[in-house]
Amino acid sequence: MSQRASGYERHERDVYETPAWVTAALVAEGFREPYAVWEPACGSGKIVRVLDMLGLGQVPVIGTDIETGNDFLTTPAIWCDCIITNPPYDLATEFIERALAVANIRHGQVMMLLRTDFDHAKSRRHLFADCPAFAKKLVLTRRIRWFEDERKASPSFNHAWFIWDWEHVGPPTLAYGP
Repeated sequence: MSQRASGYERHERDVYETPAWVTAALVAEGFREPYAVWEPACGSGKIVRVLDMLGLGQVPVIGTDIETGNDFLTTPAIWCDCIITNPPYDLATEFIERALAVANIRHGQVMMLLRTDFDHAKSRRHLFADCPAFAKKLVLTRRIRWFEDERKASPSFNHAWFIWDWEHVGPPTLAYGP
């Protein structure tokens, strides 16, 4: 199946703010309760606010972004055992690799919002088939509308939450969200 143009103009640094329902789908699916969460590409903070609103407020949820001088790929890691983000697409592999290294120190978790076919590339096998921490793919059955004004454009890509857990044992599972 071929992709079609969405009608959206590309945004600098891939700033596509994650709608609340997308983060809520991840929380509803459930995951091991963390001690501290880091959202390293938080933009205006939508994921952070939803995590706080949906009950992760009892644990620290820290949001940083390159726009405020915190480049996830180069700055020292924040103490956390869970990293949740919608990474810039062009840097997604690097984000996953760095997040897995940070999370592994504390036997933690990584959750990345990516296109559903992100795990198909042979060059990313080390992140999925060859990674014992890869635990789950949560496929979103609704397409994400990234912007308020959708009259000009419609979503053309399917997305999923990819979840790694350094305490996971066994093969990864597949789940479906809204």
